[in-house]
Amino acid sequence: MAPALLDLAHWSTWAVCAVIKLPQLAAVLAARSARGLSLGSLVLELAGFLVFLRYQIYYGYPLQTYLEYPIIIAQDVILLLLVLRFNGNMKRALFYAVTFWGGWYMLTLRKWIIDLAMNLCTLISAASKLAQLRCLWQTKDSGQVSALTWSMSAYTCASKLW
Repeated sequence: MAPALLDLAHWSTWAVCAVIKLPQLAAVLAARSARGLSLGSLVLELAGFLVFLRYQIYYGYPLQTYLEYPIIIAQDVILLLLVLRFNGNMKRALFYAVTFWGGWYMLTLRKWIIDLAMNLCTLISAASKLAQLRCLWQTKDSGQVSALTWSMSAYTCASKLW
């Protein structure tokens, strides 16, 4: 029974991650606005995902253990571009692309760098959520924030505890 539950948790988490940002993307596109979304939160989240993915690749973990991350990263990049577009900051897209690309390679210059970055991933993830909550608190408007995306994110976190 336990292996079946673990398989269910694994596959359901992968399935949810495959579409996790789609409700958020749909909300932003439908409203043609990124109101209520924190750019800082999105950048921190993307940085955390990239560090985690790079760590998994660097240490040669099996693809099944991190397969959802490239999919989530692609969705986050699209969301970042939409937020930049609707906030009128598309010129910053090149800056973010160069920063993330450079960071991707700098992470593995030394083993201690990737290890330290991975140890900070939980802090980065928490900072991302706090930045979004701060944005919501300040604006007093959830704008285009998708409750479904947040719910799916909570599910994937809970399922990984098994």
